[in-house]
Amino acid sequence: MATADECRKALESLTGRITEMDPADRAANFPERTMSCRVPDLGVLFVTRIGPHGADPVVEAAPDEKPAQVRFTANSDDLISIAEDPAKFAHAWLTGKLKIEGNLLDLLRLRRLL
Repeated sequence: MATADECRKALESLTGRITEMDPADRAANFPERTMSCRVPDLGVLFVTRIGPHGADPVVEAAPDEKPAQVRFTANSDDLISIAEDPAKFAHAWLTGKLKIEGNLLDLLRLRRLL
């Protein structure tokens, strides 16, 4: 089982891909959205905000945090695997290892991360 810190770093590597994009492409494809990732085997919830500016740092959610607009759930080892090879994202989702909740348009925009 991966640690919470390893999971946070894995999420930062994924969201960091937004920051590396061309600013005009980022502005055209990423409106301001909150994102979260629940890691049930560690009992932790990470949150960040993405948008035309790129991505904010990934932090643990406060207990009173309102639900994010785009929500992911994955166990720690699956999260690390997806971050190491983003091509595994679809396979993890199709096999139930990754759960996704959110607006369909937002999810389609996030494909650009993969």
